[in-house]
Amino acid sequence: MDPPHIVVAGAGSIGCYFGGLLAAAGRTVTLLGRQELVSVVEQHGLSMSSLDGLKLGLPPNAAKVSTDPAVLANADIVLVTVKSGATAEMGRLIATHAPEHAAIVSLQNGVTNAATLRSLVGKRQVLAGMVPFNVVQLGQGRFHRGTSGELVVEAGRDDVLAALSVPHLPVTAADDMTGVLWGKLLLNLNNALNALSGLTLYEQLQQRPWGLVLAAQQQEALSLLREAGIKPKSLGPVPTRLLPTILRLPTSLFRLLAGASVRIDRQARSSMWEDLERRRSTEIDELQGAVTAVAALCHRTAPTNERVLHLIKQAEIAGAGSPCLQPQAIFG
Repeated sequence: MDPPHIVVAGAGSIGCYFGGLLAAAGRTVTLLGRQELVSVVEQHGLSMSSLDGLKLGLPPNAAKVSTDPAVLANADIVLVTVKSGATAEMGRLIATHAPEHAAIVSLQNGVTNAATLRSLVGKRQVLAGMVPFNVVQLGQGRFHRGTSGELVVEAGRDDVLAALSVPHLPVTAADDMTGVLWGKLLLNLNNALNALSGLTLYEQLQQRPWGLVLAAQQQEALSLLREAGIKPKSLGPVPTRLLPTILRLPTSLFRLLAGASVRIDRQARSSMWEDLERRRSTEIDELQGAVTAVAALCHRTAPTNERVLHLIKQAEIAGAGSPCLQPQAIFG
């Protein structure tokens, strides 16, 4: 059989990092993105780096790039990497252009994207996925992974997992993707705090007051999820129920335990920080907004998550990048 043609739909930081690694491993890859991306890749090619020491460069012709959604017509696998707010639009493009045999993999933040895609793409199979690490653009086609973790994809399509499993991109399968996605969302509640702080992730997580804010958000979310009957899955050695407790430990103990769970390099920042700096809409509605939505269903409130959501919305409107707040501002 011919090797599968992989189309990265909505290639940005995550999509270009994945697409570059797949192309470097000999996969047939097309990046579907904005004209800005096309111009950059055509001029500079793709360069991938990571905190593990990865340094990999590809020439401009190693992966096809296009702004035309018609490239979906040749896809065997579609990796959806658009921001959550663009999921419905991408789902409609897939329904229009992609062949019915194509497998659709959602590699997005939030817990509802796979369901949104399933409602739009007809009989095409949709697999939920979870990306545990962050990737930032460094300019001139350079994409850097600044945290650790393994890609998780919904079980059921061994051929898709095999196609995506390449050097520097380990993939594992999971049956309970709802639990996996909520477990990731609990960690992603820090994305907004990092964006509001203006600090690198390393700097921010070294400061206990920011950890206390994250703990308050996670405690609210865990309480609501228990009431709603949702069981988030741990993505590391620390059970999800203990995340707020770990964050509230004295700084020295927190650093010791956190260092055993996840590695973060000194230049890593959250994707939401990057969105604010680039004057783009954020995914706050799919993160803190998902927590407040569960609170509404339970006829309860989530004041810390609501406050963070409000501050990010204010920063979006201001259009001045990160507001560089102190953690005390969250509690107002």
